[in-house]
Amino acid sequence: MEAVAGTKKILVIGAGRSSSSLIKYLLDNAEENSWLIRVGDSDLALAQEKVGSHVCGEAFEFNALDSDIRRVELAKVDLVISMLPARFHVEVTKDCIALKKDVITPSYVSAEMKALHQEAIAAGIVVMNEIGVDPGIDHMSAKHVLDQIADSGGKMKIFESFTGGLVAPNSDNNPWNYKFTWNPRNVVLAGQGGAAKFIQEGKYKYIPYNKLFRRTEVIDIDGYGKFEGYANRDSLGYRSIYGLEDIPTIYRGTLRRVGFCRAWDAFVQLGATDDSYTLEGSENMTYREFINSFLAYNPHDSVELKLKSYLKIDQDDPLWDKLEWLGIFEDIKIGLKNATPAQVLQKILEGKWSLDPSDQDMIVMWHKFVYELDDEIKEINSSMVHIGADQVYTAMSDTVGIPVAICGKLILNGTINAKGVQVPVTKDIYEPILSELQEIGIKFTETEVESPVLYA
Repeated sequence: MEAVAGTKKILVIGAGRSSSSLIKYLLDNAEENSWLIRVGDSDLALAQEKVGSHVCGEAFEFNALDSDIRRVELAKVDLVISMLPARFHVEVTKDCIALKKDVITPSYVSAEMKALHQEAIAAGIVVMNEIGVDPGIDHMSAKHVLDQIADSGGKMKIFESFTGGLVAPNSDNNPWNYKFTWNPRNVVLAGQGGAAKFIQEGKYKYIPYNKLFRRTEVIDIDGYGKFEGYANRDSLGYRSIYGLEDIPTIYRGTLRRVGFCRAWDAFVQLGATDDSYTLEGSENMTYREFINSFLAYNPHDSVELKLKSYLKIDQDDPLWDKLEWLGIFEDIKIGLKNATPAQVLQKILEGKWSLDPSDQDMIVMWHKFVYELDDEIKEINSSMVHIGADQVYTAMSDTVGIPVAICGKLILNGTINAKGVQVPVTKDIYEPILSELQEIGIKFTETEVESPVLYA
């Protein structure tokens, strides 16, 4: 498409799964807003698939890691949306600063990104980050309620927030009640890299990785049943982001169905999630030999018996059903050379936890706000459940991509005027985005809890 005068050009870097809903939203709104959507990916066919024959879209092969090629493409557009892996955002942003182009990423703000704040202000651009689901919708939905409480004169006592990427109830058909709905490697490595840190009743608390999945909280969401949450690695940084520096309790975590965490802990205790060393001869090892490699030598006992003894699992324990169902005792060759334990475990899980063509995924988010107002303790619970349409327009793609797209629209039409490196925690940013998300069905239900209590 040849852009006509007045057309705003948007570059989407990356046409992967999480870009599907983003690109669809932009194309659906392109004619009304006079946009040209350019989608660049190293896989041309993937970009073409996402753009289709839309008159306002262009797909092109794009090596975004080649700085010379990247700068040429960035120079052509008014807004850049980077859906690359997080580690590449900083280089894209440096180019956008030099070219004075606004840029959006859904990823966490790294120290390197934060250091570009003044340069971005000087260039007169906004670098919007953390505008996906988690981080993103969690920030906006939390700040919406937190600001209301502050405006009423309330003083926050407890803030808890949990998010989970799960399968929808109609696709929840295995003993783990779980399938991969995002990067499998990130799931296998979740919680590693240091103790989970949070604050409870004014006391700093730390949960080491080897205890993380046994310290869980059960959460009941109306219409969807019970979930369990385990602590995210660092909840403390959110005190400053949310303006809660003096709050006695702040805790952020990840949601799974009840029973998942205890079963996953079996792999943690076994050592099967370790990514720090490689296994000798892993390509010829079987699943059964992989499990046995972590257990004491005993030629008289089976692998099953040794594992039960090591993890103290009773014969009738539902945990055992989960482990057996995964096929970890099968004589199937791994076929991965120089693999780490975590890579082998991921290979095993991908054979069982991959989504079927008819499966739908589900994003679940839940916040708890306990505050004091007029000498009374009050509590609000806020929850959001969003189910994906299919394997292309998943719940994950919707909740990551659509907030990014709405943000892009608001930057281009002048509703968002912030400059520098930003996250969406101010009213002028989160209110219009949450309002439009609600219109398309991504909405929160807020409930005031009767007789709330402060725990010790």
